[in-house]
Amino acid sequence: MATVSRVLAGNYPTSATARAKVLRAVRDLDHVVDGRARALAGTGPKTVAVIVMSVDSPFYASVAQGVEQEAAAGGRLCMVCSHGGDEARELALVQMMREQRAEFVVLVGGAVEDERYRARLGEYAYGLAAAGSRLVLCGRPAPGPETPVLVVEYDNEAGAYALVSHLLSAGHRNILYLGRLPGHTTVEPRIAGYRRALADHGLGPGAERIGGWGFGRDHGYASMRQILAECDGRPDFTAVFAGDDRAAAGAMAALRERGLRTPEDVSVVGYNDDALAQDLNPPLTTVRIPAYEPGREAVRLGARRGAARRGRRAAPGSGGSCWVRTSCCARRWRVPGRDGGPYVRGPYGSVTDGPGVRSSTGGGVSVRTEPEPSRTWTAAAGRSRRSLCSRWC
Repeated sequence: MATVSRVLAGNYPTSATARAKVLRAVRDLDHVVDGRARALAGTGPKTVAVIVMSVDSPFYASVAQGVEQEAAAGGRLCMVCSHGGDEARELALVQMMREQRAEFVVLVGGAVEDERYRARLGEYAYGLAAAGSRLVLCGRPAPGPETPVLVVEYDNEAGAYALVSHLLSAGHRNILYLGRLPGHTTVEPRIAGYRRALADHGLGPGAERIGGWGFGRDHGYASMRQILAECDGRPDFTAVFAGDDRAAAGAMAALRERGLRTPEDVSVVGYNDDALAQDLNPPLTTVRIPAYEPGREAVRLGARRGAARRGRRAAPGSGGSCWVRTSCCARRWRVPGRDGGPYVRGPYGSVTDGPGVRSSTGGGVSVRTEPEPSRTWTAAAGRSRRSLCSRWC
């Protein structure tokens, strides 16, 4: 019995002959090792848990996939759980991971940062630390400098700054941020980037337009419908910066219902570069976050033996990159034209020197144009309104 146990555990030297006999018997009997018993003995595969708000969100799914891939590469078992925004469910999941003796727990996504949030995170962190585990926060701040948590950050402010700077350099001055969530640790940095871009382009607080509520397609659609109803379908904004790509998709649908075209009437941009972004009509300009990387980095940070019980690290490419597609174009406005033409096109400034690839707008975030052969301007395409817009989008 002792020899069988040693062979199966793999933590004690045995002869090659004895090992071969035991493994042959295991195969013949189809024996399955009791994982619970191995966990009690400390010889089983280590478990990593990743807790997200929703598994049907493309962004959360990508982070979870990054966690799973990095965990599997290290011989770890990954458990994926979702709490649906329910704080009680989130607490229950963390408690279950303590009972399962998870090596560490990765908690993904933003939250409303208040005293209750800080107390809740402190409870999670100290409870896991007491059980010999760790709490890794991915995309949300630590509740305090002394709390035993590890943090993987990505720079929402830099991505928002680059995206809004692109719109401003295209001549837009009335830009609506769609998707308020006061105190939310994902939304507030994006609004901060939006405000900083306005200020750096000489626009004061009076230029801010912040409306709507929340993330997701349904929130984006309902918020935009309400905003358009209040202005009788004649918005005073020329561009919409939606909190995420799904909210942007909902906003575009509401604009279509009112007979407003994207981008000819209202330009629309999003955030995250979900898979749906490039399949929308028109394809969506957005900030691409390498979502797999925060997940991988969370596992690397949590699995470091002998590492500090607290610390922070930015995920590779955490600022994202701005991908310019055809959902936004240069702003046009009416002025008396000497040649009789009714429109003068707004400047692109430093974003582009022509219809080529855009350069960086600053903040460490690159701006790239994703070409579309069917929408590329050529001399043969003529100078219709559509082809002019395609040339500069």
